[in-house]
Amino acid sequence: MEKELTGKVAIVTGGSSGIGEALCRLYVQHGAKVIVSDIQDEAGQKLVDELNKSGDNAKYVHADVSKPEHCKNTVDEAVKTFGRLDIACNNAGIGDGETATGDKDLEAWKKVIDVNLNGVFYGMRYQIPEILKQKGGAIINMGSILSTVGFATASAYVAAKHGMLGLTRNAAIEYASQNIRINAIGPAFIRTPLLSGFDDDTLKMLEQAHPIGRLGESMEVAELALWLSTEKASFCHGGYYPVDGGYLLR
Repeated sequence: MEKELTGKVAIVTGGSSGIGEALCRLYVQHGAKVIVSDIQDEAGQKLVDELNKSGDNAKYVHADVSKPEHCKNTVDEAVKTFGRLDIACNNAGIGDGETATGDKDLEAWKKVIDVNLNGVFYGMRYQIPEILKQKGGAIINMGSILSTVGFATASAYVAAKHGMLGLTRNAAIEYASQNIRINAIGPAFIRTPLLSGFDDDTLKMLEQAHPIGRLGESMEVAELALWLSTEKASFCHGGYYPVDGGYLLR
């Protein structure tokens, strides 16, 4: 296997499960050192222990991305442990309660915005200055199909993901000339713990919403994030890349 990321150091927020876990595995397979950031300490440390069986490849950092000081600490730990930062995937996110906008609980709204939008800003706020020291790198922000379309009863999630896409595009303009490639991915409904609260009928309905006729798998998204992290994506700045089984075609 070609190890395209040898010598690189990456941060993955929400790295202990789902898409984040899949990406951490790919990063290590392709030669990178990885900071696995999450609030699920047991799962995160278990993943790191597994990744480290083949060498000093990963470190777990407890971080709530809605807290700026946690995001700063994650970057600090990357530099302290592995000496640098080249890549970041701001993947951590939470779902929304199934309530219409006029009935939305105010604290629930704030929590979704804090994690899914503010958390991406806080991440980039501390990641970018460190990546600039390496004369360039890559940031991948994990958006959603709901970065561009609506979904009834998920107004906070939709607003956060739309905002995150705007933030990604704006930052890409600011740092393209300094060789930081900042892009966003838009997964449709992926078989991750985020869907664990849905019953079988809802999952079947979601499957049918995708022309491909099934949900996505974490690795299908992680493979694109990996590519965007490498020099193969050298001309990709400010892009939005759906991984959606055709969902947005309808």
